[in-house]
Amino acid sequence: MFAVLATMLVIVLVAQFFLAASGAFDPAPREEAFRAHRALGYATVLVALVLTIVAASTRTPGRLVGLTALIAGLGVVQGLIRAVAAAFDDRAGMLVFGLHAVNALVMFGLALTVARRAWARPAGVADPAPAARVS
Repeated sequence: MFAVLATMLVIVLVAQFFLAASGAFDPAPREEAFRAHRALGYATVLVALVLTIVAASTRTPGRLVGLTALIAGLGVVQGLIRAVAAAFDDRAGMLVFGLHAVNALVMFGLALTVARRAWARPAGVADPAPAARVS
């Protein structure tokens, strides 16, 4: 289930890039043009949170749990970047808003890594137990 959800997150992020690009070239007003991108952005954070909960509640290695939590956190940062960019004038705001795309690329790379590792991991295999110390 974890691998399927991780793959779904990758697909959602690809859709986000598509919606951002189509919104950028839409002649409609900005708020209307990016409505679908913004709505899917909220869903992206939700999918990342669900993925983190699934990872944490199963026998998923700790690094994958951390990576999924990082993706969810970066999803929240996306909204913060938008809010900070809106607080500046047009030129400075656009420069700050460029971080939105960079952050999205990082999220996408992390999601690909999580999905790849999830599919490569045999089902039901947990982190190896730490070796017992011999005194």
